[in-house]
Amino acid sequence: MKLRFTKMQGAGNDFVVLDATTAPVTVSPELARRLGDRRFGVGADQILVVERSPGPGVDFGYRIFNNSGDEVEHCGNGARCFLRYVRERGLTAKTRVRVQTMNRILELIWQSDGRVTVDMGPPDFRLDHIPFDGQGLQTLQDAWPLVHPDLGEVWVSVVSMGNPQAVLRVDDVDTAPVDKLGPWIESHPRFAQRVNVGFMQVMSPHEVRLRVYERGAGETLACGTGACAAVVVGIQKGWLQPRVDVHARGGLLTIEWAAASVLMTGPAQTVFEGEIEL
Repeated sequence: MKLRFTKMQGAGNDFVVLDATTAPVTVSPELARRLGDRRFGVGADQILVVERSPGPGVDFGYRIFNNSGDEVEHCGNGARCFLRYVRERGLTAKTRVRVQTMNRILELIWQSDGRVTVDMGPPDFRLDHIPFDGQGLQTLQDAWPLVHPDLGEVWVSVVSMGNPQAVLRVDDVDTAPVDKLGPWIESHPRFAQRVNVGFMQVMSPHEVRLRVYERGAGETLACGTGACAAVVVGIQKGWLQPRVDVHARGGLLTIEWAAASVLMTGPAQTVFEGEIEL
């Protein structure tokens, strides 16, 4: 059996996109791992599935699977690629598209320069919605202490952007212990559903550098929801202004949070198309 796919990327965060608008596609954990494998498959951080509208007021269904095989709630960089995909494939001619994810509706907006803006919805700081167990911990300026066995006390701010996020401010992202702290925080027992871990360096009130260790995928070149979470935390703490350029290792994202919803704007590109023998 052969499966057709499209390889896409947004700021270096790369995806295998599958079209399930004409026939259903079942993405088992085994298939997600096979497609995501960079040596024995196609290679991707996540697998995106484009589905027909699940109901009125929504143009498409949007499902996301990590390359580890887990289905997840949200992917902002993937959402930008989603809009480019459905427009390039002739599935829609709209410049504004509404898609249903696992837990929210996103509005995707095509810009005249080819970039895509995603209305990511409002951030959610309620601990049980992240979810994060803060019982027994003493918070300080909306940050929570976790004690690493080698590195000692680490302060994280937590928020949901439709998926769980932890944000740390660091002096220099190049020397931050992402490889050590990333997987440790990602799987910390206080995060019941694990967590994306962002390491943010504030350059100015309008500019940050960011590295993100993603839940189930490891460090990626960019993470849209992680960029939104970092900027939201920075604005909440008074470090950042409402519009911020986020320099990820794979490219530039612009995040705005001046009203209820967070807006993310960035690139989306098709890399190649192909078939894989299953």
